[in-house]
Amino acid sequence: MKPLLLCTLLLPAALLPRAFALPGEGIDLTSHPPSVQRIVDRHYRQTERRLEPRFRFAGVAWPPQRLAYVALKEQRRLELWAEQSGQWVHIHDYPIQALSGQPGPKLREGDLQVPEGFYRITWLNPHSNFHLSLKLDYPNQHDREQARREGRRGLGGEIFIHGEASSRGCLAMGNRVIEDLFVLTALVGKENVSVLIAARDFRAEPLSTASHYGQPEWVSALNQQLATTLQEQFPREPQ
Repeated sequence: MKPLLLCTLLLPAALLPRAFALPGEGIDLTSHPPSVQRIVDRHYRQTERRLEPRFRFAGVAWPPQRLAYVALKEQRRLELWAEQSGQWVHIHDYPIQALSGQPGPKLREGDLQVPEGFYRITWLNPHSNFHLSLKLDYPNQHDREQARREGRRGLGGEIFIHGEASSRGCLAMGNRVIEDLFVLTALVGKENVSVLIAARDFRAEPLSTASHYGQPEWVSALNQQLATTLQEQFPREPQ
């Protein structure tokens, strides 16, 4: 049996940072390694041309200060939100090109599930096997705590938002979209990006016990937290 292709390719040895700013923009990227700086330099103008009018229309400054990526598995949609004056403002929707598994959180390595919950980005990978990628902090503290209580081990990892149109447990967004998300994440800093992944859009459909039938009991509480966050922080009209 052939081994599964991971969603990442390891970076070479660490490179010394160099002074770098986008021409005329005053955007300092010196906190990023040169490999990331080169990707931003290559794609910034196209990303700005595609997205700056959307930010301007939404009344949000460009570049933004904080971002949220809201991924809805059933709808196969990733929403881009930006914070302005303490409020989250919807900017744009992207179709998710591919994701694997069924509704429900990731529980173990090899289950091909896309995680569900609240995540952060830990790494911008310019050398991904899937064009570019953003690594998530799965398993996060909540994932590890539930596994400890249930005696589960081997939770897996290497979960990314990446390019191309195929995936095993990751979110595949296509190459043009991941270029935009990569540039945006570099501009605001990964520590200023939140990621929410839910089984479906709980703003449009009420929670029910059937939605987590056959899953661990704690999934109900997680779904309630996700639903509350979607409704209160990222409200939208039904799609």
